[in-house]
Amino acid sequence: MQVAGYENAIYKSFESLGAAREAYEKGVEAYRQSVVHKPIDFPKCESVTAFVRDSIAVDASCLGNPGDMEYRGVYVATGAEWFRIGPYKQGTNNVGEFLAIVHALALMKQKNIHLPVYSDSQNAIGWVLKKQCRTRLEQTPENAPLFDLIRRAEKWLIENTYSNPVLKWDTTAWGEIPADFGRK
Repeated sequence: MQVAGYENAIYKSFESLGAAREAYEKGVEAYRQSVVHKPIDFPKCESVTAFVRDSIAVDASCLGNPGDMEYRGVYVATGAEWFRIGPYKQGTNNVGEFLAIVHALALMKQKNIHLPVYSDSQNAIGWVLKKQCRTRLEQTPENAPLFDLIRRAEKWLIENTYSNPVLKWDTTAWGEIPADFGRK
């Protein structure tokens, strides 16, 4: 509410008043630089723009197409898994990516956390922005629970607002997204 109506407002929550004061004293740009991780483990990363370390990365895995699908969200700074959902029968990877983004946004809204969400799926990001899962997957009795979850996610997007940016993870520059299941 304190930033509503202010164009290009910049804000963030902090764990403590001391951490907030320290960030304020540094200034916006200096603080942003202090929380940005510049990968150095890979030779190709010397010319890479940085990603925000204080963020959530999401990914999905689908064994078959359609097949058993699950998704998860990981805190990028530590690699800690924040959520893992599934598997659901007869899903697709794009559906899982969409649901993972919405899950991350809903969880952070519930907990009043304002972090960027990274996904490596341009399709899923587009679906979230349009507030509609544009899957071509047909509903069957076996995947009915998954379609119920899709409807709930679309309803959440329509009924809620969020300030968290949803960003594309640059796999070419930064390597696999931290939430990757490692099943390639």
